[in-house]
Amino acid sequence: MKTIIVTGANGQLGNSVRQWAEKYPQYIFVYTDIDTLDICDATAVKSFVKEKGADYIINCAAYTAVDKAEDDETLCARINQEAVQNLGEAAQEVGAKVIHVSTDYVFDGTNHVPYVETDATCPASVYGRTKLAGEQALLKVCPESSVIIRTAWLYSEFGNNFVKTMLRLGSEREQLSVVFDQVGSPTYAGDLAAAILTVLEQAEKGGFVPGVYHFSNEGVCSWYDFAVKIMELGGKTCQVAPIESKEYPAKANRPHYSVLNKAKIKTTYQVVVPHWETSLRKCIEAIKTK
Repeated sequence: MKTIIVTGANGQLGNSVRQWAEKYPQYIFVYTDIDTLDICDATAVKSFVKEKGADYIINCAAYTAVDKAEDDETLCARINQEAVQNLGEAAQEVGAKVIHVSTDYVFDGTNHVPYVETDATCPASVYGRTKLAGEQALLKVCPESSVIIRTAWLYSEFGNNFVKTMLRLGSEREQLSVVFDQVGSPTYAGDLAAAILTVLEQAEKGGFVPGVYHFSNEGVCSWYDFAVKIMELGGKTCQVAPIESKEYPAKANRPHYSVLNKAKIKTTYQVVVPHWETSLRKCIEAIKTK
């Protein structure tokens, strides 16, 4: 049986991978987070990966506090860059493959058509720069045995995220304002987890194709549109008003356009991508039953 180490296992994506893993009894999943393994410690990572006899590493760990990162670049770089290199080097030593999750923030958001994997990167924030550096480190260390999946606007029934925040505020307030000039595709962590395990399954059938891929749900919306739909599906009466980004100043620059072209992952790995509204409905139902 193949052994799969999942880092960041207590986060949104890690918990979603745990759910989907139940459908893959043919694999041994080893879940780890900061309480059991410091992925910033290269020696500890190599020892852990070797001891577990890893065949795959799914890296769900990341520093994702985008605004906080502007003042905490050192720690952000350790987690998003150095730790990724540590995982890559450990994988190389034992012949394991790495599936690593990255972000739309590697782009500056000035496109007007969906980003493809070969588009020039130009991160406009510390978070984006460190995530890109992590990609580059991994591709340098193990280019033939790593898959990088960039995603955007991640949410789930786990942890803290935009959907859960909107549902909470929708219960507390009569009105709130959300930016309408940032456009993208929300991504349900459950769908991303399913895509990751589909990549792994295809790899086991001899169809492993290393490189960079994009994944988000189908469809496009603004944060404002997203919030309106959350209120509707969540049964909230809170009114959502559209505002411009300049009316909601933030420390880190956000991409104004972060739609990702998913043709490559769909073609290469036969990944099925649901529409964002379908997945949002599924997530809200899961939140209601928690």
